[in-house]
Amino acid sequence: MYRRRSAVLAGVIGLLGAFVAVGPAAMAREAAPEVKWEACPAEVVMPAPVAVQCAKIPVPLDYREPGGEQIDIMISKVASTNPAQRRGILLLNPGGPGGIGIDQGAFLISRGLPTTVTDAYDLIGMDTRGVGGSARVSCGFTLENPYWANIPPYAVDDAAVTKQAAIAKQVADKCAANDKDGRLRHISTANTARDLDRVRAALGEKKANFYGGSYGSALGAAFVSLFPKTTDRIVLDSIVGDTHLDRAGMRRYGLGFEQTFPHFARWLADRHDAYGLGRTPQQVRQNFLRTAGRLDRTPAPDGADGAVFRYLVFAGLFSEMSYGRTARLWQTYANPAPGPAPKAAATPNPQDTAFTAFLATTCNDVNWPEDVATYRRGVAEDRERYPLYGAATANITPCAFWKYEPYEPPVRADATGPANILILQNRLDPVTPWAGAKLLREKFGARAKLVTAEESGHGVFMIHTNACALDIATDWLVEGRMPTRDTSCRAG
Repeated sequence: MYRRRSAVLAGVIGLLGAFVAVGPAAMAREAAPEVKWEACPAEVVMPAPVAVQCAKIPVPLDYREPGGEQIDIMISKVASTNPAQRRGILLLNPGGPGGIGIDQGAFLISRGLPTTVTDAYDLIGMDTRGVGGSARVSCGFTLENPYWANIPPYAVDDAAVTKQAAIAKQVADKCAANDKDGRLRHISTANTARDLDRVRAALGEKKANFYGGSYGSALGAAFVSLFPKTTDRIVLDSIVGDTHLDRAGMRRYGLGFEQTFPHFARWLADRHDAYGLGRTPQQVRQNFLRTAGRLDRTPAPDGADGAVFRYLVFAGLFSEMSYGRTARLWQTYANPAPGPAPKAAATPNPQDTAFTAFLATTCNDVNWPEDVATYRRGVAEDRERYPLYGAATANITPCAFWKYEPYEPPVRADATGPANILILQNRLDPVTPWAGAKLLREKFGARAKLVTAEESGHGVFMIHTNACALDIATDWLVEGRMPTRDTSCRAG
């Protein structure tokens, strides 16, 4: 069944003590390389018809040895549309970790980024180390043997955790075997934050502004903590909860699913005549659990089992615009049509680099528990606490068997710097629940203000569904006006 569901997964998975030798001050003294702008790689599709240029900037592979091996980081620029109003650069990160970043300026413009922002800033995207045009890495994932990168599969019972542990170890071993050039251990949130400051210096800017969503909120939190003197206006959107993604952060996905699903259930109940998935939110919930349980016992002809079904519905909660598509998908699994199972080819997985970078970053940032019993207990706990999805997000990952130990502790959120951090968060978010925003707000103390949009979905500023939150974020980026207190923005 592992092979039969590969085609399904391939189509839907497409989604965190400082150095002694080299610190931020020492890196700032490095001579900035010359930046040569040219056309961006042809294979990168820009979401909006805007003028985008790309360049490569050398950075140390290992910041403990700044004069050692260098790797190239690819960046992009959408220049200010009104140079007279330009105030600097806005560094962008789309999340992941492992997301391609050089298309982000065009992406935000395609989503309606206000012209006041594009007047004020050159938009700077970046393929983070390990992905795209930035010294990409590979564990050698194929479509024949897919891997659940961002979230492990739902564990229906204790035995399923033990079974997943064997798969997770195989993945960790495969990554180690494919790490021919020794780059994997140097992919971390802290090093990516250091890369961001190298980009700032290379572009000749005294300070950099930053917008990051999802995992990008963790990267931004690390960036502003490591470099409080060279970071200016910061916007963190849809909050992981810290400067990295750890086991606790991943387990909060189960909480996010529980909190967001009722919004989807209400939407479905209002459309019962169309989709037939329940006349009340409670009936919808019961139907979800019943459908998932049946697929656990008897997978659909396309190979989708209960774990795949749960993942697809989880992904469908990221935006209300996906609700109709998710409902239709649910209908097909509620009454699956007979047919042959798809055949997966032993070809490279197009998500190989993204999956590899996700693993390398999360496994290198912190020490993960290494005994299977810890995950078995966690899955049992979260199956009870978060019955819709907790037994997936508490499940074991390859980080339990990762070859490399972190060579530095995770970056600590620094509450002593300037008050320049605006935190945006939807009240209902399936992957980065409001609890994570509250945690990061507390860590940064007086440095930050939290804006809560009374909305459902993943992403605030990038989606623009909430007028109040959009206005506040735009005012901060353009005018430098930070809210005087934490703020709640009503829906709409």
